[in-house]
Amino acid sequence: VRQLREQGVPVRPASRHTDPRFDYDDPGTWDAVLDGVRRAYLLLPDDVGLPAGFVERLAAAGVERVVLHSDRGVEVMGVTRLQEAEAAVRRFPEWTIVRADWFDQNFETFFRDAIIEGRLRVPVGEARQGFVDAEDIAGVGVRALLGDDLVGRVLEVTGPEALSFREATSIIGEVLGREIEFDGTAAAYREQMTGLGLPDEVVDGLIAGFAALEARGDTGPTGVVETVLGRPARTLRSYPEQA
Repeated sequence: VRQLREQGVPVRPASRHTDPRFDYDDPGTWDAVLDGVRRAYLLLPDDVGLPAGFVERLAAAGVERVVLHSDRGVEVMGVTRLQEAEAAVRRFPEWTIVRADWFDQNFETFFRDAIIEGRLRVPVGEARQGFVDAEDIAGVGVRALLGDDLVGRVLEVTGPEALSFREATSIIGEVLGREIEFDGTAAAYREQMTGLGLPDEVVDGLIAGFAALEARGDTGPTGVVETVLGRPARTLRSYPEQA
């Protein structure tokens, strides 16, 4: 939203806390948000799929271009809700799918408590990931909304280097000046998640998804940020240094 406004583009952010209010679970909030909209960037909450009738409401409102924020692990980890969302947006005249790798900002959101505690547990072993900064993901999304050259494409968005979680955690700890241990085993992750009260079947599903990601092996930088934005992608180290 900020990047669009900086370019002088009229934009309507939509969430449960905006005016007009928008909630995927409340169809009564959809029409006011979609009124007059011709291009939409869709970001689904964690573990939420596109609700029944939403795509049809987009089309009826006159939306012509949809950019969907997806995940690089959508196929490897079998993320059904995003697979279905990707298939749905392809029905629009103009569509782009932005498949982002792990956000650098995950370390201050999903992993915040673990970083503060000094022990991060993610069962992906030493497989390298393409950590990418949210600013770069947003930049690609803005280009997909405004330009015509990215229509009909699936964009695999990564940072400029592939890092294991151990390496990434070490960088975060070094910049913060604190020791942060990383444990990439399923046993440690299971202990943590069950300790938080998650049912065994939910934990089993999460571990299976991470195991598939580990089995994929090392990822590699795709260069999408550099190509689309015409500048270097932000490094993981630059994220905590600027935060």
